[in-house]
Amino acid sequence: MERDDGGGGGLFFRGLQNRSHEKTKLRTRKSTLYLSPQKSTGRCGDLGENIYLVLFIIALRICNCFLVQTSFVPDEYWQSLEVAHRMVFNNYGYLTWEWTERLRGYTYPLIFASIYKILHLLGKDSVHLLIWIPRLAQALLSAIADLRLYSLMKQLENQQVARWVFFCQLCSWFTWYCCTRTLTNTMETVLTIIALFYYPLEGSKSMNSVKYSSLVALAFIIRPTAVIPWIPLLFRHFWQEQRKLDLILHQFLPVGFVTLSLSLIIDRIFFGQWTLVQYNFLKFNVLQDLGSFYGSHPWHWYFSQGFPAVLGTHLPFFIHGCFLAPKRYRIFLVTVLWTLLVYSMLSHKEFRFIYPVLPFCMVFCGYSLNNLKTWKKPALSFLFLSNMLLALYTGLVHQRGTLDVMTNIQELSYNNTNVSSASVLMMMPCHSTPYYSHVHYPLPMRFLQCPPDLTGKTDYLVEADMFYLNPLKWLYMEFQNDSQLPTHLIMFSVLEEEISPFLISNNYERTAVFFHTHFPESRTGSHIYVYERKLKGKLNQR
Repeated sequence: MERDDGGGGGLFFRGLQNRSHEKTKLRTRKSTLYLSPQKSTGRCGDLGENIYLVLFIIALRICNCFLVQTSFVPDEYWQSLEVAHRMVFNNYGYLTWEWTERLRGYTYPLIFASIYKILHLLGKDSVHLLIWIPRLAQALLSAIADLRLYSLMKQLENQQVARWVFFCQLCSWFTWYCCTRTLTNTMETVLTIIALFYYPLEGSKSMNSVKYSSLVALAFIIRPTAVIPWIPLLFRHFWQEQRKLDLILHQFLPVGFVTLSLSLIIDRIFFGQWTLVQYNFLKFNVLQDLGSFYGSHPWHWYFSQGFPAVLGTHLPFFIHGCFLAPKRYRIFLVTVLWTLLVYSMLSHKEFRFIYPVLPFCMVFCGYSLNNLKTWKKPALSFLFLSNMLLALYTGLVHQRGTLDVMTNIQELSYNNTNVSSASVLMMMPCHSTPYYSHVHYPLPMRFLQCPPDLTGKTDYLVEADMFYLNPLKWLYMEFQNDSQLPTHLIMFSVLEEEISPFLISNNYERTAVFFHTHFPESRTGSHIYVYERKLKGKLNQR
């Protein structure tokens, strides 16, 4: 294979190449001198990588964390931080219907609840730390996963191929967009990459069936659909294993028993009864396919829209790499196709569901870059710039209003010493914003509810749907008494004109405007408005 050190990204990895030369020189020295310099060879403990590379990727992911100031999906708050906040500060908080129906487990929120508890015991539970420390923890876990992917490829191939895979991983816009978010899909992806490091692939020096199966089991406990990408990999391992009975009885079964027991105990403590949430989750989302209540897409959506959007400008390199990669990596391609096919059979589809297979795709993209003979520098520049622009836009602009408005509510909370003197109604599609995890104050707040119909009614309408059928009528019926009116209203801009009679008659004035990316949906708009009710006495004082 032809070596190319002149391509883009070469300077970044050039320092790593010195390590092999240092080892060659050290072997000629006496043992007493050999041991001393070995401590400063730049290796970083168990990670087994150059200390400068480790520091670089940690610093990058921390910057990544602070440069993502937008909202993606409600689950990054309502299935992690909101639950953790309720677990620690149980005097106020909110749990969605999924917790009352026991579709979700407490294992993942327990991670953030532990962080919250430590901050609380230290007296450092400010709202800013409650928001950012969990995300920084997720960023560090993602940095470890990035390093494991690089180490794996260096073992399987060589440093040159590994650096191109690493480059593709780091400049992926969707990875940048998701890897620091407190989503179960993010943790699922992190555990998948680290588990792959210990998976028995030909050429791997870190094979450990107990370690990789433990990580897969943990991912399954956190999000049951995490097992989908691993079905082809587990089947391949079982097929190639000579001692199949030993693999099942002495490795897979004990690991499965321990992790499932741990999950049952954790959920028993917080639910107050024995609950197998993994079965409830799969029954609701897969067997009954009730997730379609929150939207459905045609069967081909992942192939025609979802997968190309997630890969972005990596797509042509991925296709090119599929033809170049050795046969032993066909299992990665099978894993990607299998996952897309399985998720295509479900009505409810989202981009984040296929995030765990993105690292598999980076392997093929890296092979493509490694084998480019001409146009390598333009290709690298195109890949980097296109992803950087998309990452910065989605991280700093796209859907940021729903987070910015929470800052306004924080100020409202701390400016009102009397909690009962202020209240908030969010007239937005349900779960549009975070909740108490981003306020950390027992401020009376309300949002439009949208639990799915679990009774089978044909004419079932959630509160949010009833509101949007006739917002003005709903408001007048809901607040017939002036004393019940909230002091603050939060809404998307498209709603303002329709409910203007209600706003005027009840002395509401717009006090804040936050930019929010425009959507074609009728329920949203390009801005979020905050309205405050001004009492007549206060108006006269002005």
